Amino acid sequence: MALDDRKRRFEVLALPHLDAAFNLARWLAGNTTDAEDVVQDAYLRAYRYFSSFQGGDFRVWLLGIVRNCFIDWVRENRSGRMLFQAEPNAAEVETVWTATPPDPEALLLETLDSQTLERMMAHLPLEYREILLLREVEDLSYKEIATITTTPIGTVMSRLSRARLALRKLWLGAETKEASHVL
Repeated sequence: MALDDRKRRFEVLALPHLDAAFNLARWLAGNTTDAEDVVQDAYLRAYRYFSSFQGGDFRVWLLGIVRNCFIDWVRENRSGRMLFQAEPNAAEVETVWTATPPDPEALLLETLDSQTLERMMAHLPLEYREILLLREVEDLSYKEIATITTTPIGTVMSRLSRARLALRKLWLGAETKEASHVL
């Protein structure tokens, strides 16, 4: 009976964060297949050590495990070399029923911007991608990011600032390059 209660409690706490865990793993690993392996290992590890969860924000605890599983996975599967390349993704447009259909041109531009952003993120160092994802996509606080990455809050803030600046330079460089091709 206690095992069923533990399993149910874990499912209630862990399953809502599956997308966040996969998001982090995918951005760290650079592709879907490896991210699935990392998340599977992270959830197994989280369940195994669920009794050590001391309360607080379960999402932060879980994302810390995902990050550690990724680091372990890299050591085991990439011989100490960390290769980070964005996986080319087919444009996926989700159909949403609204009063007015989405403008095809706007959908195309949004898809192109998303693909461009993904390519640019792949050029950023791992520390920058990780911080950007946790802050801008997962909307975590500096304190939560510091907990997950086991770095001081000041380091989180400076990495985030540098990451935003580097991404901005890449974006502006791409726009300049694109504009020169048009002329």
